[in-house]
Amino acid sequence: MFRDLETLREAGVPLVYDEQEQRHRIPINFYLPPTNFTPEEALALLVLCYELGDRSGLPFQSSARQAALKLESNLPTKLRAYVREVADAVQIRLASSSRAEGQEAVYLQLLEAVRNRQAVRIAYRSLSEQQAMVTKLQPYQLLFSRRSWYVVGRSSIHREARLFNLMRIDRLEPLEESFRAPARFTMDRFLRNAWHLIPESGPDREIVVRFEALVAGNVAEVLWHKTQRLVWLADGRLEFHATVSGIHEISWWILGYGDQAEVLQPPDLRELIARRVRNMLAKHEGPTSADSQPLG
Repeated sequence: MFRDLETLREAGVPLVYDEQEQRHRIPINFYLPPTNFTPEEALALLVLCYELGDRSGLPFQSSARQAALKLESNLPTKLRAYVREVADAVQIRLASSSRAEGQEAVYLQLLEAVRNRQAVRIAYRSLSEQQAMVTKLQPYQLLFSRRSWYVVGRSSIHREARLFNLMRIDRLEPLEESFRAPARFTMDRFLRNAWHLIPESGPDREIVVRFEALVAGNVAEVLWHKTQRLVWLADGRLEFHATVSGIHEISWWILGYGDQAEVLQPPDLRELIARRVRNMLAKHEGPTSADSQPLG
């Protein structure tokens, strides 16, 4: 019996000992009403919770794994056996995430501030502005994208909605100040047609990149951007068309394909790529950085 009680505790099930009746019990408000899951529904939920709640999964979502244990323990015996048998055959691997050690408290504070529409003051290390800053933030929404968690909200320094990486928030202080988020704010409206997360000022740009046949299939397999349009050429090459809010983010993606990609439009993106390639060539034609270090 004590072994079973310990198993329940490890699964996060609260136990209360009744002195008068001299027995353990589970608080009646602990369990949610039973839900009739199909095998496919149960499998999908458990796989997502196990995988994304793992240490290598989505930062700050470790509770998902604990939830999966509770959900599994409440499934009918036959369904539980099916899920256990199939779940091990499925694995999810996300892109490497930012190191999140010590930042879960910031995430939880921001989550509460977003829910309560409460302003906060943050000390932030800005990479784009190359400086540390302190700003009052009205947090509108949290976003996980590719490798990191971000908060979007109005910054008192910038006097507009900005994006802040949670990993670079050094200090957060909740304020006794409420706010009302703009009625028309949505994440899609804020990001516009940014290639990833940073929309640039000015009108959107039409870009065309031609990929050689060696990588054309790889490019065509992925939905890289919501505006993309693909045009196959007779020789197996691919022309990639998209409308983006700025050219700098997409330039790094293009450079990743090396000499298998050529920018056709616009001219300033083509020049940006050429300039970065020239700089890269200059670095690799000379002596290595290690060779030029002074001897200690």
